[in-house]
Amino acid sequence: MRYKKLGSSDLNVSMICLGSMTWGTQNTVAEGAEQIDMALDHGVNVIDTAEMYPTTPLSKETQGDTERVIGAWVKASGRRQDVMLATKVAGAGYANVRDGAPISPQTIKLAVEASLTSMATDYIDLYQLHWPNRGSYMFRQNWTYDPTHQNKEETLAHMYEVLLTLQELKNEGKIRAFGLSNESAWGTSQWIRMSEQHDLPRMVAIQNEYSLLCRMFDTDLSETVHNEDIGLLAFSPLAAGLLSGKYAPDVTPAGSRRSLNESLGGRINEHLWPALDAYRDIANRHGLDLCQMAIAWTLTRPFMASSIIGATSMDQLETILGAADLVLSDEVMAEIQATFRKHPMPY
Repeated sequence: MRYKKLGSSDLNVSMICLGSMTWGTQNTVAEGAEQIDMALDHGVNVIDTAEMYPTTPLSKETQGDTERVIGAWVKASGRRQDVMLATKVAGAGYANVRDGAPISPQTIKLAVEASLTSMATDYIDLYQLHWPNRGSYMFRQNWTYDPTHQNKEETLAHMYEVLLTLQELKNEGKIRAFGLSNESAWGTSQWIRMSEQHDLPRMVAIQNEYSLLCRMFDTDLSETVHNEDIGLLAFSPLAAGLLSGKYAPDVTPAGSRRSLNESLGGRINEHLWPALDAYRDIANRHGLDLCQMAIAWTLTRPFMASSIIGATSMDQLETILGAADLVLSDEVMAEIQATFRKHPMPY
């Protein structure tokens, strides 16, 4: 396992991060603990979660159960010191958490206390804002994105009061570092500018979707994080399981995410399958596991801090973890780039 300094923080994170959003619905408490133990045995040192998890499916009744799975492992194992915990506060409009209240000093404080209790810990290593109050173009919203409703003064005032709250929580020893999620290049730059202007906590990470099939991060955000010393935590590096190779237009394994979400969050359409077939062909011709190739490729990206993996079975997890040892040849990398030019935005 390779490790990388997370932005300007003092956290050295494994370049593969264990995702947790299936724990509490698709995976039991015992299965979640088993996954954590296997990941740590392979050198993983960070677990990513969120107060709104599990996501498969999302519900008010299960909200917070994933963090409680982690808490059960912490209590049973006594290994809190062996792992970094990253969690997130839910943003505006998500009705299952605080009836959709936006991120504010008040909601952050409530969320942090709840997460600390759920995860049976005194501190959170990385605390992330799950999505901006003003909205986001992530999750296929880029096709109709319109920021003209935004009020710049309100946005900047919100950032300032949030950073003041984060400073307070850091001073109390409850949070070590801070990050963004589903954020834009402009938004990220404003968070940094605000922290520098007022000597407040600096965002060290951004968690956005990134995979062979979703590469919006490659341009403006790539430039932003390079110049501002921020690390990407890539979610859905397997494109919600599409890059595992288990799906076809007429194939949906029982119990899979697609069996619970038919479109996989808007990823499935007529443009997807030719792109997926092209990447599968590269893997097959070079004797590679498609899943491992997809993860290993994300680890080659210069802005990558950690690629967030997830699995519902131990066999799946072991396969994915094997990507840490895979080095892709120049020929494979060239074919991946050529395929990207042919299929730049399949969803």
